[in-house]
Amino acid sequence: MLVFPQDSNLTKHTDLPDLPACFQLSVLPWTPCIYLWLTSPFYILYLKRNNRGYIMMSILNRIKTVLGLILWIVCWTDLFSSFHEMSQNQSKPPIYFVTPLIVGMTMVSVNMLVVSRSLKSKKDFHSTLACSHNIHSCLKSDQRDHEAHDLFCRLLILSCFGRLLFFSQNACPEITAGFLSKMTFWWFTSMAIKGYKSPLENKDLWSLNKQDSSELVVPNLLNEWEVEKSKAQSYTVMKAGPDAEPNHVSVSPEEEEVLLSKRKEVRQPSFLRALLRAFGPYFLIGSAFKLLQDLITFVNPQLLRMLIDFTKQSNAPLWWGYSLAFMMFGTSLLQTLILHQHFQYCFVTGMRLRSGIIGAIYRKSLVITNEAKRSSTVGEVVNLMSVDAQRFMDLTTFLNMLWSAPLQIILALFFLWRNLGPSVLAGVAVMVLLIPFNAFIAMKTRTYQVEQMKHKDDRIKLMNEILNGIKVLKLYAWEVSFKEKILQIRQKELTVLRKTAYLSALSTMAWTSAPFMVALTTFAVYVTVDESNVLDAEKAFVSLSLFNILRFPLNMLPQVISSIVQVSLRFLHITQILQGESSFTDTSDAVDYGAKLIDIYIYVVNGTFSWAKQDQATLDNINVMVPQGSLLAVVGHVGCGKTSLVSALLGEMEKQEGQISIRGSVAYVPQQAWIQNATLRDNILFGRPYVEQKYRCVLEACALTPDLEVLPGGDQTEIGEKGINLSGGQRQRVSLARALYSDADVYLLDDPLSAVDAHVAKHIFDKVIGPEGALKGKTRILVTHGISFLPQVDNILVMVDGRVSEMGSYQDLLKQNGAFAEFLRNYSLEDIIEDDEEEFPEDALSNHTDMVDNEPVVNEARRQFMRQMSIMSNDLENPKKMSRRRRCSERKHPESPTEKKELKVDKLIQAETTETGRVKFKVYWEYAKAVGPFLSLFICFLYGCQSASAIGANFWLSEWTNDAQHNRTQDQVSMRVGVYAALGISQGVLVMFSSFTLALGKIQAARKLHQTLLDNKFHTPQSFFDTTPIGRIINRFSKDIYVIDEVLPSTILMFLGTFFASVSTMIVIICSTPIFALVIGPLALIYVFVQRFYVATSRQLKRLESVSRSPIYSHFSETITGTSVIRAYGRNAAFVLMSDMKVDENQKSYYPGIVSNRWLGVRIEFIGNCIVLFAALFAVIGKDKLSPGLVGLSVSYALQVTMSLNWMVRMTSDLESNIVAVERVKEYSETQTEAPWIVKDKQPPPDWPPKGDVEFVDYSVRYREGLDLVLRNISLKVKGGEKIGIVGRTGAGKSSMTLCLFRLLEAADGEIVIDEVKISEIGLHDLRSKLTIIPQEPVLFSGTLRMNLDPFEKYSDEEVWKVLELSHLKKFVSNQTSKLELECSEGGENLSVGQRQLVCLARALLRKTRILVLDEATAAVDLETDDLIQSTIRTQFEDCTVFTIAHRLNTIMDYTRVLVLDKGQIAEFDTPTNLIAQKGIFYGMAKDAGLA
Repeated sequence: MLVFPQDSNLTKHTDLPDLPACFQLSVLPWTPCIYLWLTSPFYILYLKRNNRGYIMMSILNRIKTVLGLILWIVCWTDLFSSFHEMSQNQSKPPIYFVTPLIVGMTMVSVNMLVVSRSLKSKKDFHSTLACSHNIHSCLKSDQRDHEAHDLFCRLLILSCFGRLLFFSQNACPEITAGFLSKMTFWWFTSMAIKGYKSPLENKDLWSLNKQDSSELVVPNLLNEWEVEKSKAQSYTVMKAGPDAEPNHVSVSPEEEEVLLSKRKEVRQPSFLRALLRAFGPYFLIGSAFKLLQDLITFVNPQLLRMLIDFTKQSNAPLWWGYSLAFMMFGTSLLQTLILHQHFQYCFVTGMRLRSGIIGAIYRKSLVITNEAKRSSTVGEVVNLMSVDAQRFMDLTTFLNMLWSAPLQIILALFFLWRNLGPSVLAGVAVMVLLIPFNAFIAMKTRTYQVEQMKHKDDRIKLMNEILNGIKVLKLYAWEVSFKEKILQIRQKELTVLRKTAYLSALSTMAWTSAPFMVALTTFAVYVTVDESNVLDAEKAFVSLSLFNILRFPLNMLPQVISSIVQVSLRFLHITQILQGESSFTDTSDAVDYGAKLIDIYIYVVNGTFSWAKQDQATLDNINVMVPQGSLLAVVGHVGCGKTSLVSALLGEMEKQEGQISIRGSVAYVPQQAWIQNATLRDNILFGRPYVEQKYRCVLEACALTPDLEVLPGGDQTEIGEKGINLSGGQRQRVSLARALYSDADVYLLDDPLSAVDAHVAKHIFDKVIGPEGALKGKTRILVTHGISFLPQVDNILVMVDGRVSEMGSYQDLLKQNGAFAEFLRNYSLEDIIEDDEEEFPEDALSNHTDMVDNEPVVNEARRQFMRQMSIMSNDLENPKKMSRRRRCSERKHPESPTEKKELKVDKLIQAETTETGRVKFKVYWEYAKAVGPFLSLFICFLYGCQSASAIGANFWLSEWTNDAQHNRTQDQVSMRVGVYAALGISQGVLVMFSSFTLALGKIQAARKLHQTLLDNKFHTPQSFFDTTPIGRIINRFSKDIYVIDEVLPSTILMFLGTFFASVSTMIVIICSTPIFALVIGPLALIYVFVQRFYVATSRQLKRLESVSRSPIYSHFSETITGTSVIRAYGRNAAFVLMSDMKVDENQKSYYPGIVSNRWLGVRIEFIGNCIVLFAALFAVIGKDKLSPGLVGLSVSYALQVTMSLNWMVRMTSDLESNIVAVERVKEYSETQTEAPWIVKDKQPPPDWPPKGDVEFVDYSVRYREGLDLVLRNISLKVKGGEKIGIVGRTGAGKSSMTLCLFRLLEAADGEIVIDEVKISEIGLHDLRSKLTIIPQEPVLFSGTLRMNLDPFEKYSDEEVWKVLELSHLKKFVSNQTSKLELECSEGGENLSVGQRQLVCLARALLRKTRILVLDEATAAVDLETDDLIQSTIRTQFEDCTVFTIAHRLNTIMDYTRVLVLDKGQIAEFDTPTNLIAQKGIFYGMAKDAGLA
């Protein structure tokens, strides 16, 4: 400026405005150059760190480089021309030399960067180029160098284009987008158009950007977490120091205390710090954008001041008014672009944060100890992964408000002080008073939210259990009791929700009224303090726009702080989980002294193990050595620690002392088979490559070949969650087949023969486990209750109360004559297997028959036992006379079943359906009905009233400011203030009132919708649960109900608020400048157009996102239940990969969802900015007719509209996406229901059934519509008190038959009559409560033992103790401190399977009905307990009709009759003796079991 002392009027007071030459030559060209020099070091560093390899110099790059070089030459030409002029003795100011030099050097560096960027395959520096050339073009345009100006413009345009890079198909176009495209999110348009034309599908989504994928995000976070943990450890060690350990010399108590406190200084690793290090740097870029946006926000109020000032001056040039209007537009536009860049960075950080947290928790849960598992249930962890990960994600968006809000508040107050002076302090005082009010509300809300989260956790946990055990609830007719429990929790939840809603109504009032109250007090104080203070339009409306800016930070700050506090609680939870000790003591390395025992594959020396560190030892002083290739059987009573021993060998238990080692790979078959929701073949292969020959052998050996013919899709049949569509025996055999296929070195088999029939068990033992089975030569540990196989094992280990009581070969143990021999003597008669006849000398068999005829029973048993012994020992001494185990390879395989069946495989679990297209009006109407139609209308009416009072207040203010012009200010001050206050306060009251009514409505809707969903789910037939994954139903009860409870109402509140705000803005601007009405039409068209594009795409993206979310949690809960199996087979990495793929699949639809919001924001705010432009332009055009008050009113309203418009579209879309929750809940509330629980006019008498007669009349049944019949034309009569055994191969329809009695399956044809009552005519509860079943799988619910026995509390404590005694649990329960109040954990995990089975027996004894069904109930129980159960059933149910589905034929040999089913039809039905005589199917089975 020193160089050109020219007239300052050049710029403003003229009709042809121009910038001073000095400004043009210095500030304009220097700014971009300085920017480039400042940012280039960072960019060079970025290029160095992210090298993607060389890419070809594209034409675009070449043109840029050439143009850059020409510009560089132009700069030097400038410089030389200046020197030339100097040499001609023309004096030139220094600026003419400095500027070309600076610009020339900058151009060289820009060119170098363009080339290096191309070499490193990057394209992120366009912003720099654009900036430098954009401003620079101004510089040149004003000089006569039109060529240079032209070049700059061209280079600017080129810089905005992206480059074509070749990426994978369906790659995200963002990677190749140019600078402008990135700033305006133009690259997303293609998806918006596609989504508008037809509903988006999964195949339309772009693949996830590499840097957002779990593959990079999770390891990055886990590395930082490891660093954090090691830092914490080193810190603790340093603090503890060498002297912190107290010497064991005499130390006074005080000293000891000091020393201990020193040691206590343990620094916990902080998960937050790990997150900050992993995601912080990227997030900071977003923060920089936020800072810029905050500063630009305050430009518009200053421009508004100048505009009002301009309308007052009659002689101001028009171009100045237009410039102000366009500057307002430009500022708003810049603000929009920068704000959305900030949001984009924040949301992407949030998305990575979620991937990271889910990945970290998943990886941890695969290796977590049982102790740590106990502290958090599956439900809680799933909640942590679903709801809380979402919360962290939402928080990242507003995290910057922590520093941005105070900054905005300080800046706003600074400008207000300049505007109104000390009077602002009155307004500040109101704000300060409002802060504790808001903080109080926020704190209260937070405590309520914590309380509600707890209730929600409880409800979901219970619901999860109910759905897992729904079959048992139906069989026992216990639905009512459990429904009550859910409703009690729900009631508590709604009570808290109501309180929260009332608080939020107050906070909405505060949020709406705060700016008004502040304005009112400030203006009132301003005009009353000093008579010379005049409230003119400039002061009033500039202050108002500043107050409006203040509103957002003031409201957000307490919310963000409370969210942070709330999230920090969950952070602690995550940290706890991630810090939980990893279990899995690695048992695979042998310790030193194992090296001496080369052929010992499993050994435990002095092993003491417990389930958790502080628990008492479950296994005590265990010593086991298993040489390579031998078969060790583990036997003992229920709960004596057999399964614990296997768990200890797998490293699942805490080793307290001793040594343990397993050599080689391990295969594990758990007691309760763990089956994945995958095809049967995938379950068996378990990630190993498919080898046809080997696979067929495995199926053959595990007796699965016949099952494949029954399954609809052969081995490609999809198995439901938890193996729901397989019978218990099939599940166990699949689990065994998985082990056999894995070809491991060591096999741990935890009672695999319990769930299968006797003849199948024999087949499996012979073909797989036994000395001649497929596993011979492998090291095997077999936990078993079947003593029939014991003679063929190498060694037997007898467990008693967690200790090894005896160990040795079968012969040794008999000779020792200890507990084992005693045990055998009692049971051998029933259970010793005889081999096929050809293996025994003829005389042995004839003697055997003689004995049966002549001797008394006891002697017979002893002698047969001794005879068996001698025969067995002969067998062991001589090699087998002939090996009947035909080699698998010699057999010609029939055509593989899969090839036959591959034509059509019906999926059991159907993919979750996604609705497409617009949400139907019916869904909104459903919600309005749930709220109450009149209440809905009344709420809208109240919103209209509150908008009217707000407009009134502002028009009144505009009138008031016009007083200043007419010098009649003092006369009416009190009247002006009074009316303004009345209008404003009435608005606040109306706001509160409308929020209250909305709160009432939402609670009503939440209650109704949950109630109908719950009612329907309890009345849904069992077939629905067999074909629907539990995760999907839980999703309705957790996520969707959460949306209906909390998200949807607040969306409606925001929608109504923004809708009325936008409408009132239009009204105000049209009243001020009627010509504005012409612009509304086109703008509204664009608005609707953009909105339709956005809503169609965004809605479908949200649907795809919510559908891809369920599998993450389904897979997680499936993994949790199978951790021991996954770990045993070493499949951790594969499962982690699977989980990551599911998360990435979900993020693939989430990411475009975020971008669609940004895309929309930029476009809608552009419309808002146009409204500002036109409001200002029309104000300039009509300035002679308009009062400053009206100009201020209309433009300040226009400045606010951007926000309202943006939120309105967002809320329209959110409303559509969230109302989908109502649609989803409605869908599951209207599924087909089973028959009514009670049919009033058909209720049977209370003492029904008096006799217990059961008759099947030509009865047929199928599992579901469209499937084959499982039972065909069954007709039979059973008299009261008869005991019927039901036997048959797996899949013959045994279990189905019992399900028909309970009407879990409804008849396809025929009927069942019990004591002359057709069961199809009476209510289900009337029927089921009169029957009792001991189901195949013992299901317990979390709660007290008493609740598990008697949920309706019908029976006294004495009766309960009585049945515990009869079911042999009395000793166990009375040893517990809490007795009957003993807490059962989720699924009864803290009882052994055998004990759970006894609890089921106790339930049956307590109900004591006329008809009892035993479904494979003795599968998991040792022989002794089995005997106790059988004798209990014989005595206690003596006069009852008993149906037993039997595995062990010995249990039904004394039954009245035996029913043999084959392929769903009755094959044989007679007394056991007659059936054996008939030599039919039953005879074959009995012969296999050594009973014929």
